[in-house]
Amino acid sequence: MAIRAFSRSKFSTFSSILLQGLKRTSIRENPFPPKPTSPGLEIEPWKPICGFRLYHDGRPRGPLWRGKKLIGKEALYVISGLKRFKDDEERLGKFIKNHVLRLLKMDMIAVLTELERQEEVNLAIKVFKVIRKQDWYKPDVYLYKDLIISLAKSKKMDDVMLLWECMKKEDLFPDSQTYTEVIRGFLSSGSPADAMNIYEDMKQSPDPPEELPFRILLKGLLPHPLLRNRVKQDFEELFPEQHVYDPPQEIFGSC
Repeated sequence: MAIRAFSRSKFSTFSSILLQGLKRTSIRENPFPPKPTSPGLEIEPWKPICGFRLYHDGRPRGPLWRGKKLIGKEALYVISGLKRFKDDEERLGKFIKNHVLRLLKMDMIAVLTELERQEEVNLAIKVFKVIRKQDWYKPDVYLYKDLIISLAKSKKMDDVMLLWECMKKEDLFPDSQTYTEVIRGFLSSGSPADAMNIYEDMKQSPDPPEELPFRILLKGLLPHPLLRNRVKQDFEELFPEQHVYDPPQEIFGSC
């Protein structure tokens, strides 16, 4: 009992001494002062370093965030519904009738754009057909352009040509980027003759020619020297200061 009493009194005495020491020491005093840093090396977490932040702010990165923040709730619901029923034509048709047709103009265009971004080109075609039937629709080359480029990248060239004919009927002319992607699509699909048809159509365009579609053709037509020579002659006439690379004859024959 004596030993326990002694230990208790010793502990209480030690506690009182420690509390007195804390009262004497100012709270502002830091027993471990920070190391001095030069102003140039000081890092502030809210400022980006080399274009990157030191923390994640919780937002999705890339085109997903840029696309979704411009799309309303009804448009997002329609996109998810179209994707859900895309393998069931009957239910998909009912969904389009009950929901897509009720969308406002901007929501309908937003649905089309988002489907193109997600490479849901078959659904995008259906939405585009709905848009063309609306009272507010006016021929717009950019609506055609985005859809045609998406189809060409997916190598759905039959659908590309259907839209191409519709665009012509509405007196619209593609731009150089559209020509380039369609020509590239035909070449990658193994259809150089169709690529040349698009090239002949491009020569009739009222817009001034650009180099890129010519260079895509010159590269894609290497196994077809006769067709390549036609494009090469036109390229040298239009761009006399530019150089055309000709591969060695033993690779593809005489060009």
